[in-house]
Amino acid sequence: MSSPELNDLPLILEPSELEPLLGHPRLVLVDLCRPDQYVSAHLPGAIHVSPAETQWGQPPAPGLLPSLTQLQHLVERLGLGDDSWAVVYDDEGGGWAGRMLWLLDSIGFQRCSYLNGGLIAWAQEERPLSRELPAPNQPQTPFQPSLTQQPTASLDYLLERIGAEDLAIWDARSPGEYHGTQVNARRAGHIPGAVNLEWTQLMDPARGYRLKSDDRLRTMLTQLGITPDKEIITHCQTHHRSGLTYLAAKHLGYPRVKAYAGSWSEWGNHPETPIE
Repeated sequence: MSSPELNDLPLILEPSELEPLLGHPRLVLVDLCRPDQYVSAHLPGAIHVSPAETQWGQPPAPGLLPSLTQLQHLVERLGLGDDSWAVVYDDEGGGWAGRMLWLLDSIGFQRCSYLNGGLIAWAQEERPLSRELPAPNQPQTPFQPSLTQQPTASLDYLLERIGAEDLAIWDARSPGEYHGTQVNARRAGHIPGAVNLEWTQLMDPARGYRLKSDDRLRTMLTQLGITPDKEIITHCQTHHRSGLTYLAAKHLGYPRVKAYAGSWSEWGNHPETPIE
């Protein structure tokens, strides 16, 4: 079955836009909520992915991608095909879902959207929920993942780029972590030149934890020097919270967006990285 409505969905998808597509054979719903939440209620047909499945999980940089073999297993479990469209969501305002979109970018799968507000917005609008455990799709042409470095900044890449006029480093951690008063690694502080905008500042609790309006987001970022003419590299502690900031920058049309997946866990535990 072919259907044009799955060929050009926006990166940010509203609940009202997704509900008519439920049950479409090429739709793959990816649930990154807490396991107990998934068991009690999830979007009909959604397949649960534990956030741990999206991470390497080993120190000092647990936020790196899993191995290609693990990614292949994940793709197969989801039933992703070349003509599938993946819609990801979580129950926390977009961190894990944004990381999942970065993961899909990193394996060359571009046909994906984020459900704006995730399960929170969906449930507030009393849209359908289920407790059934779905079988994965059986795509005609299974998607074959291949790793691409384009969406990711490595430690060495970031070290080379520090100080460049066309670089903006977006630290999505809390102000305490950024200023070094909250210590989550051997060394505390922030990457030289990084600006701090905590990930939660992008959410609108009054609208089901959707992203704030595009105009509001652009104003906040511009005030910090995070502008479309620069390469944006975003990070947090393990590239979980910065999943949302990566997603937001992409949504706003910034042409050069990368995630530093090693994040502060790698940077702050390295003995020689520069720190402010």
